[in-house]
Amino acid sequence: MIGVRFDNYPLGVLTVIDGETKGKALGRLRRIEGQVQGLQRMIGSEAYCVDVLLQISAVQGALEQVQKLLLGRHIESCVSDALRSGSRGDRQRKIDELLDVFARFGGR
Repeated sequence: MIGVRFDNYPLGVLTVIDGETKGKALGRLRRIEGQVQGLQRMIGSEAYCVDVLLQISAVQGALEQVQKLLLGRHIESCVSDALRSGSRGDRQRKIDELLDVFARFGGR
């Protein structure tokens, strides 16, 4: 596992991304990068608008999959750790943070 502490983040949160999740996320992001480069070429070559829009939708879907992967890992590690071993205040802050994340996802 890779741990990185962000002191400017509330409570100096320790982020933990295991090697498998990191590898999956980076692999997906590299594929997305290729898709975005393809979009640039499509627009540069004046591809049919609907084709460009469909490719944009594919990129958005791929990003959502990365988002779900990382959110799932966050819940499995950070949230569950806080709920198991944190103080009442820590648990409530983690729950509030998670609700905020869900609210942001719901706006899409």
